[in-house]
Amino acid sequence: MTKSGAEKKRTRRAAGVQNGSKDLNTDTPPRKKDTGKDLFQLFAEKVRDHKEFESRWAVLQETRVEYFRGKDFVNFVRNHPALLELLESDKSLGAEDIADVLLRKNLLVRCDRVVKTVRPGKKKLSTWPAHLEIYSDQVFSENDAFFAWAFVKRRPLWQTILSFVWPIVTLAICLFPVFPHSCKLIVLYSCAGLLLLIFTVLIFRGLIFGTLWIILGKRVWFFPNILAEEATLSELFQFWPKKDEEERPKWTARLFFAAVAVIFILVLRHHAPDEAARARYQKRVSNIIDDVLEWDPRLALSGMMETQETAVNATETNTTDGPDGTVEEQAVESDGIAEETDSDVHMGEEASETQDDIHDHNHV
Repeated sequence: MTKSGAEKKRTRRAAGVQNGSKDLNTDTPPRKKDTGKDLFQLFAEKVRDHKEFESRWAVLQETRVEYFRGKDFVNFVRNHPALLELLESDKSLGAEDIADVLLRKNLLVRCDRVVKTVRPGKKKLSTWPAHLEIYSDQVFSENDAFFAWAFVKRRPLWQTILSFVWPIVTLAICLFPVFPHSCKLIVLYSCAGLLLLIFTVLIFRGLIFGTLWIILGKRVWFFPNILAEEATLSELFQFWPKKDEEERPKWTARLFFAAVAVIFILVLRHHAPDEAARARYQKRVSNIIDDVLEWDPRLALSGMMETQETAVNATETNTTDGPDGTVEEQAVESDGIAEETDSDVHMGEEASETQDDIHDHNHV
């Protein structure tokens, strides 16, 4: 009986412990992970870094900022509801309410275009203006409203690596004269090939634009952002041209520029260098390149040493003492003075003879 009673007590205690643990698990809500960051800021960073979110760069009060349009933000939030899970309890908010919260938390700044009038030759305002100003009413809107990110974007890993690589590249550029000959050739042909590619793209781009503009009156720029200062890396290499929103040029302007192009080509053809001039120029350039590639600090130092030795030997020859205890340099100077004196005497004798001849001629 005693044993069975002890076993019953142990069973009751174990059951009580299990029930207590179950109650604790059911009554106590799970703790949220302490991220140490505002959920709305985390949401803003995810939206900003997303590849499908369209944005541009512009100048806001002499500062380059990344901005987007209000209607693009609304469409993006509606098409990507998974990002709303980052807001946890506020995930039921709409896109307009989320944007208002971001404005109150100073994560966004509403902006307005600086140029509010249509420029001459265009039908409507620019879709993405290059210059912005702060809007007075900081409230979200979809109608022609622009919003700039007001927080510093997290630096990616490749930028951090690049910041350490740039000093090494700079040092390598400074040490280019002491590179081996093979490395110099690699650098030379790589840079020349890159420059040739850039100029070829720009020239063909201009030729295609000019031809289509003169013949069809269409403004077609392939690689439209290749010379843009505020374009991102992905926008820089965009191949297809943008839609032409400007008015079609007049036929008189097209005819005028066609005549100017023909005259320019004829002038270049008339003043083109001949084969001999081209060969001379090519030889001159090749000599300069060879001097740069074949330069060696050891050869330069040896040449400097030979020059210094020649100068020292000449100085020692001129200043050595003679056998009679006089300095040879002084003797040379005295010899020079004697030669000058003899030449002066000889010139005086010639002058006197000339005067005697003149006198005899006059007497006759």
